[in-house]
Amino acid sequence: MSFYNLHRHGFVRAAVAVPQVHLADPLANARETIALARDAAARHASVVVFPELGLSGYSCDDLFQQQALLEACQAALRQVLEASCGLAPVLLVGLPLQVSGSLYNVAAVLHRGRVLGVVPKTFLPNSLEFYERRQFASGDAALVERVSIAGQQCVPFGSGLLFAASDLPLLKLHVEICEDLWTPVPPSGFGALAGATILTNLSASNITIGKDAWRSQLVATQAGRCIAAYLYSAAGFGESTTELAWDGHGLIAENGTLLAQTERFAMRSQLVFADVDLERLVADRMRQSSFAQSVERERERLGRFRTIEFRLDADTASTLLLERRYERFPYVPSDPARRSERCAEVLAIQVQGLVKRLRSMRAERVVIGVSGGLDSTHALVVCAQAMDRMGLPRQNILAWTLPGFATSDRTREQAHALMAALGVTAGEIDIRPACRQMLADIGHPFARGERCFDITFENVQAGERTSHLFRLANLHRAPVVGTGDLSEIALGWSTYGVGDQMSHYNVNASVPKTLIQYLVRHAASSDLFGAQASAVLNDVLATEISPELVPGDIDGQPAQRSEDVVGPYELQDFHLYHTLRFGFGPAKVAFLAWSAWHDPHTGFWPDVPVGAQHGYSLRVIRRWLGVFLQRFFEQSQYKRSAMPNAPKVGSGGSLSPRGDWRAPSDAPATVWIEALGRIPEHEPE
Repeated sequence: MSFYNLHRHGFVRAAVAVPQVHLADPLANARETIALARDAAARHASVVVFPELGLSGYSCDDLFQQQALLEACQAALRQVLEASCGLAPVLLVGLPLQVSGSLYNVAAVLHRGRVLGVVPKTFLPNSLEFYERRQFASGDAALVERVSIAGQQCVPFGSGLLFAASDLPLLKLHVEICEDLWTPVPPSGFGALAGATILTNLSASNITIGKDAWRSQLVATQAGRCIAAYLYSAAGFGESTTELAWDGHGLIAENGTLLAQTERFAMRSQLVFADVDLERLVADRMRQSSFAQSVERERERLGRFRTIEFRLDADTASTLLLERRYERFPYVPSDPARRSERCAEVLAIQVQGLVKRLRSMRAERVVIGVSGGLDSTHALVVCAQAMDRMGLPRQNILAWTLPGFATSDRTREQAHALMAALGVTAGEIDIRPACRQMLADIGHPFARGERCFDITFENVQAGERTSHLFRLANLHRAPVVGTGDLSEIALGWSTYGVGDQMSHYNVNASVPKTLIQYLVRHAASSDLFGAQASAVLNDVLATEISPELVPGDIDGQPAQRSEDVVGPYELQDFHLYHTLRFGFGPAKVAFLAWSAWHDPHTGFWPDVPVGAQHGYSLRVIRRWLGVFLQRFFEQSQYKRSAMPNAPKVGSGGSLSPRGDWRAPSDAPATVWIEALGRIPEHEPE
């Protein structure tokens, strides 16, 4: 398979079709169906779902009992079937079908000239505007398991059918029809437990005020409950308006999220597409232990499903890129309103965690180190909010800045300005004398006047800062609040033990660097602490990220940029999210990162504070992904195994050994690095 082919990475392109209806004119409906099927095939769709009774029209009422209409539907189906011979996608079309003296509302599943199976509607609404039992029998009444249809014999028939693509093993379809979804226990739930990853619904669904919102919620909820994709097609323009109206509302959802929907009330045929991530669905099912428990409880019923295999013959060799948009910042919502809500909620979680910890310790003060950088700035904001929530003065925050050999004037001044603006008890301790003593005691070359800025030189400073903070905590009977973020914890970018890896409680431990930037910006833009504090917060946002441990040659400015060593945080946070949240392998992570980041002109927001208008080539992504894999899987787990307590903030994960991530500290990264080596470096042609 080509690396730049969506099928290589567990995706399929799904389509929902809403054709213009020609009521009681099956051959005209067949022409509409074929035209949309060809358009979907040209866009490389693997599955196309059409509406309920689409070949006849849903609103035919007692015309369904006319033999002429039923025979015309069979002729129309044969036309669609013939046209499907030259088309790649599976087509799901609706029609009325006579079986053993009863009439059924069915979905015919077609692929390359073959009727794979026929699924009858199970639940028939017979109240209010619906009276389907007047014409149709429920699928539960069927006594046969095979039927003859469109000139083909022994076609599987029944509601317990699954359709599995042998060449795309994750693609397995279940079919239900309209009212089946609106019941307390939809058949699609059992289909999902039986292994279906794509649930489909051929619907008619007339429109009344507010029904569209309920329909959308129902589709998304069922997709989420079943950890599946859900494709829903509804009847559109052309159905009879004698008693009802139709909005042609087609929907595609994946695991609780709506990916695409048609334009409602359009007076033309429509197609909508979405690239569905089947690998993500399977990964989530594997993690959700209650899913497997549900399978166990229903194993007798699930054992009655029949699986029909077919070969999709999907194009896997050519370049076939995603049409789905992936956020460059998966931890941060792109919508400004949702982003503001997310920031407020994250802050509330952190504050609640700290308040509970302080009350359990019977502590009314905290100790915190303030560097003038992003992480400690946000942690100080959390502390200030916690004191406000507890009704305690902010002077109970004992904040120190601890300048070392490479501390810049800018960050030192920002630290003091922020502490003053928030009204905390501020102090400063110059750690350089203590560091010189330590370096001399251990015989380090720096103590002899040599310019040696090695890892020992760096860690002595980080250790002295932490040592001072813990002894201040003893002196003032107050816990040390940690400031290190999720990105640094993932990459092991901290000094272990007596260093910034340790604290009594770390409020930032499950908040990634990219999100912290937005949290600080949110505090500034919402004027959370007044204009003076907001001005300082904006200065912090504009400061380059550095541990400030190695002096530079010019004006004493630091020689370090964190991102020169561990990689761009915006890219490493992307890698972390998709590795930790879904367990994706390096090839898929790289493909998603390239899809999100390769175009320098898309994916940015007007107020984005991280990353200039740029993109990343696959070669660059591959390089920094290698750094991530080595540091995350092999180098840094021992630090995470000894993490302080911290509140989990988001579904993107926590790295606490008591939470989302448990791993041996001495495992190698061999399999991930080998997989990385199979990723090409060239761009697509």
